[in-house]
Amino acid sequence: MTVRLSEIAHGRSGDKGNHANVAIIAYTPQGFQWLRDHLTQGVVGRYFESLGSSRIIRYEAANVLAFNFMLYDVLAGGASLSMRSDVQGKTLALALLQMEIETPGNLAEMTRPLVTK
Repeated sequence: MTVRLSEIAHGRSGDKGNHANVAIIAYTPQGFQWLRDHLTQGVVGRYFESLGSSRIIRYEAANVLAFNFMLYDVLAGGASLSMRSDVQGKTLALALLQMEIETPGNLAEMTRPLVTK
């Protein structure tokens, strides 16, 4: 059984010239640990393979339960040159959050906490 990555994390993305950064932020420490073990540079590279990134580097930001992925040469020239519909990489985080993952055994500990009044 699978769930989408968005069950355990949220994200933001944007451009840095011809490069894009994609931040994936876990909702909980348990989700962060899952991301550390499973959301590797290789996994992200295979997911975005069709975009032709020259390299991907993952940076860890444990203090905010996040990973930032730099996708180099992924924007087909960047905002002023690219003919792509998302020349600034704004939708890349949303695209990654749609990735199907195997349902973790402790999914309930990783999902967004409910806010009650």
